Amino acid sequence: MTDTRLIKALRGEVTDRPPVWFMRQAGRYLPEYRALRAQAPDFIAFCLNPEMAAEATLQPMRRFGFDAAIVFADILLIPQALGQKVWFEAGEGPRLGALPDLGSMQALTAGAGDALSPVGETLSRVRAALDPERTLIGFAGAPWTVATYMLDGETRSIGKGERAQARTFYYREPEKVLALLDILVEATAHYLKMQADAGAQVLKIFESWAEGLPDDLFELLVLKPHQKLVARVRALGVTVPLIGFPRGSAALAEHYAHECDVQAVALDTACPLGVGKRVQAIKPIQGALDPLLLRVGGEALDRRVDQLLEAWGHGPWIFNLGHGILPDVAIAHVEQVLKRIGAQ
Repeated sequence: MTDTRLIKALRGEVTDRPPVWFMRQAGRYLPEYRALRAQAPDFIAFCLNPEMAAEATLQPMRRFGFDAAIVFADILLIPQALGQKVWFEAGEGPRLGALPDLGSMQALTAGAGDALSPVGETLSRVRAALDPERTLIGFAGAPWTVATYMLDGETRSIGKGERAQARTFYYREPEKVLALLDILVEATAHYLKMQADAGAQVLKIFESWAEGLPDDLFELLVLKPHQKLVARVRALGVTVPLIGFPRGSAALAEHYAHECDVQAVALDTACPLGVGKRVQAIKPIQGALDPLLLRVGGEALDRRVDQLLEAWGHGPWIFNLGHGILPDVAIAHVEQVLKRIGAQ
């Protein structure tokens, strides 16, 4: 495997400049993406079409030359592989059907990688086309985040942001929620192994909904499942670096870095620079430019990029956003950031 700038950073090295990629870098802000997406009948079909998904993955690489490509897929492919109906409605986002019986989902865990083999084919296609100096990242949603959608099911309260349905479900039926998390650990481990086998050089665990949890629930619903997932992935023979993203973990980010055996911790927009430095003293970090500032651009964007470079640029760090790029971001603003950090 080529010793890319991003791989070096994940090993703890300080590189000539921080490697850079953006969450959701393949997305609606690109006109070429919108044209491609219009050819697919629905979003899930788009994700599971290797030719189209590979093209979506490569589009931002051609345009910007990011240091890494992340496979175009979605965190909600796993519920579908476990037998739960998943679909997307225009302007509404994801919709899920009723939660299947735990036993039926358990029986499908070992086959999750095979069930989602089109994602593996996408990775293989991208790896064949990608410059060897660029790193290929695979990913999955973390168990708790995926569970929040699965438990919400037909209630459809998810858009309200609090994950109240899933959290309340845990308080009422903790055993059932913990059993679901164990099912998701096993299925996700097989899915990530399939991605590594298909050419992913780094794997990222997206915990989009670590925020808002009391510390006891963070331990039970975020940290412990991540620990189990990392251990299971390693037991399956996966050796590539892992990045954990406990978005919204705030003061618990350091605790996570100490206790979870990932190679790097991705930080979110709200993470203070000082907390980031303390996490960076434990292991490499990734993040954490505000996507809203990327949308606005201008001198304020330059100032914040400079602040991040000054705070985190002296240690192992992957430059990224604190969450995904927004659909209405100007392409010129992405180029502005890349030029500011010396990546263009």
